[in-house]
Amino acid sequence: MPRILEVPAPLPRAVWLLSWVSFFADVSGEMMYPLLPLFLVGVLGSSRAQLGLVEGAAVLIVAMMTAFAGFRSDRRDLGRGRVLWIRWGYGLPVIGKATIALATAWPLALGGRLLDRFGKGLRGAPRDALIADAVTSEQRGRAYGLHRAFDTAGALVGVLLSALLLWWLTGTPRDGAGATTASAAAPTPAWVYRTIFGVGSALGLASLVLTFLVQESEPPPEARHYSSPGIPATIATPTIRTETGWLTLPGSYWSMLAVQIVFALAASSDTFLLLRASDLGFAPWTVVLAYALYNVTYALLSYPAGVLSDHLGRWRVIALGWAIYAGVYAGFALLPATQSWALWPLMAVYGVYMALTDGVGKALVADHAPPAKRGAAMGLFYALTGLATLGASLLTGLVWDRFGARAAFLIGSGLASLALLALPLLIRRRAT
Repeated sequence: MPRILEVPAPLPRAVWLLSWVSFFADVSGEMMYPLLPLFLVGVLGSSRAQLGLVEGAAVLIVAMMTAFAGFRSDRRDLGRGRVLWIRWGYGLPVIGKATIALATAWPLALGGRLLDRFGKGLRGAPRDALIADAVTSEQRGRAYGLHRAFDTAGALVGVLLSALLLWWLTGTPRDGAGATTASAAAPTPAWVYRTIFGVGSALGLASLVLTFLVQESEPPPEARHYSSPGIPATIATPTIRTETGWLTLPGSYWSMLAVQIVFALAASSDTFLLLRASDLGFAPWTVVLAYALYNVTYALLSYPAGVLSDHLGRWRVIALGWAIYAGVYAGFALLPATQSWALWPLMAVYGVYMALTDGVGKALVADHAPPAKRGAAMGLFYALTGLATLGASLLTGLVWDRFGARAAFLIGSGLASLALLALPLLIRRRAT
């Protein structure tokens, strides 16, 4: 019987617990995220520039704190290692979201947003390193795929729950055909936003409680070789040491990271996809439904993509995802307003790209890092690709303002294709 059809060994309890932790955290976060700009501008009276300051600072906080927390979580002698950082990472956002719900001025909301993102930066690398510690190399793809599926399912539930609460609390009147009536155009009351944010904060508390059931994991003996399925163990032997000696990683890790950064320069914020939908004439509620469709595809395929990467190899699965990304961005660039219906399948296929690359990308990082340095490896990966993505978003916005949406999306497609072409060079280097 082919190996891919064998019944896999069950995943450890820690992986399931962390998956549920992420589920509730994402329900909490996605309930608030789509409404946050409306709350800041419409209720607290912030300007668009101040809104940009809030989100720009949030991106920087996540990137920097992820690198710091990943390194520190590797030092088990400091206390309870990764679990302690994970608990702080899920606890601080609960306080941050509650602060936003109670904010009466935009600087207070900024403080809550930064606290929320500070927590996200703290937890990401230690959590992903703990997952890697808990499983063998043959299970990593499944483990990260399962975690990503729960994470994305939580995001979908959060978006839909937020929309449902918004509709229920505002009592949106509709005519006989189901269209919103003119009286529904009145601004949404502040208490509606605060109620939804409060519910989101409470659900975030559930994720914090679950972290107290998670325990530290020691890497299985076979995981200490930190090789990827299908990759000879000898390629992991070259190392690069920094002058401070705090980071020792295989040469293959740096090659992998370089190619991932090249692709991250193409991976701008998903916000631009939604802006493009609006540009093509989609009403706000249909934009939200398109975003929900993307999350459905993403959630359903994340786990199968992880399993596939365990058997076919990480890079093959990621390469397929990057090719899909390049095609989707080209589609968004060339899509005429007269055929805007095609945006629906494009959003669904975009979810396929995310499923093939997100969790599998984390498994790839774990494959190329020694167990004692996985937190640092994850942190560096998050920080550098996060900064590259920030640059991609700024570039996309500038090009869109100056040359239009078509040029912006074509550049993103071209950069993704460049990263895809760099993959054979990486494979050739690893083989020598």
